[in-house]
Amino acid sequence: MTTPPDPIEWRSRKIIEHAAAADASDIHFIPRFKDTLIELRVHGYLQQMTVMDPSEAERIINHFKFYSGMDIGERRLPQSGSMQVQVSNESLSLRLSTLPASGRESMVIRLLPRNKTFLISDLSLFDEAVNGLERLLHYESGLIVISGPTGSGKTTTLYTLLSALEKQYHARVITLEDPIEKKHDAFVQLEINEKANFTYADGFKAILRSDPDIVMVGEIRDEETAKIAIRASLTGHLVLSTVHAFNAPGTIQRLIELGIPRFDLKETLVGVISERLVNVRCPVCGDVCAPDCEHRRHAARTGIFEILAGKPLYDILTAREKRPDYKTFDDYLEEGIASGWISAEGPKGGRTELDLQKRLD
Repeated sequence: MTTPPDPIEWRSRKIIEHAAAADASDIHFIPRFKDTLIELRVHGYLQQMTVMDPSEAERIINHFKFYSGMDIGERRLPQSGSMQVQVSNESLSLRLSTLPASGRESMVIRLLPRNKTFLISDLSLFDEAVNGLERLLHYESGLIVISGPTGSGKTTTLYTLLSALEKQYHARVITLEDPIEKKHDAFVQLEINEKANFTYADGFKAILRSDPDIVMVGEIRDEETAKIAIRASLTGHLVLSTVHAFNAPGTIQRLIELGIPRFDLKETLVGVISERLVNVRCPVCGDVCAPDCEHRRHAARTGIFEILAGKPLYDILTAREKRPDYKTFDDYLEEGIASGWISAEGPKGGRTELDLQKRLD
């Protein structure tokens, strides 16, 4: 006799399966006065999935909290965690975060395909952006920072660059993350655990004793992690990290605001990548590519990048030019509209990609 599945576990799994099938990047649990709204972020836009009773939503949230390593008894403070799930034949890494909202918790789940690997050429349909990213693979030491708002594709770009570097140089890659966002068999991945007194400083010391070639610090979020990234790059390692900033020059300003002297940036910073994801359409087939279309892999979203390296980066760090020669987000958007890859009209009369860029800036 087959044991019937637990209804909360079954419902939780169906939510993940539905989100994965819809190609959603995030699942939002939003508590309201009489119910809880569940929305999916698909290709940058929020779509309503369902509405459920608050008590059922609370049990589902607790289910995810338990399996992602959070404290299910703590509802007054924000928490974060991660877990792995198998959906059909695909392994997903889930990154979860909660907020105490009006007496009931909200939760956001980020879906990251674990087995899905990208080449650098997959990150953007713009050859100039791909070439700029590939040139950064030639550095053997220094600091490369990837920036962008939440959901801009930073994690995918970061892991794609690390994978390319690991294969190209047969390099030992060690990561320091809080939490580990995406499991990777070729990397040694360390997770911060403040409850066990394992901090970024402790992890950094441990990494340097383990003979790394490349160090990844998951996110520069405060002065401590910023100084750790700088110190690692000063020891002769190649260091990659992310930071929340809106464009490439703003990334440099953000690092300065976090306490990094401009002199140290001149010594260590070799590349700044700022990223956005934009919706694209096939100029041949229309919004959705036909099955045999050579452009099919670009049928949903693609990255546009502001990349500062070499002379443009030097000019900004030395304040020699207020507007160095590099390609901006607006340049890529205008090129995409002219070539037909990006629509000049927003979906269903909504925001255009140019409008969205202006709102973000």
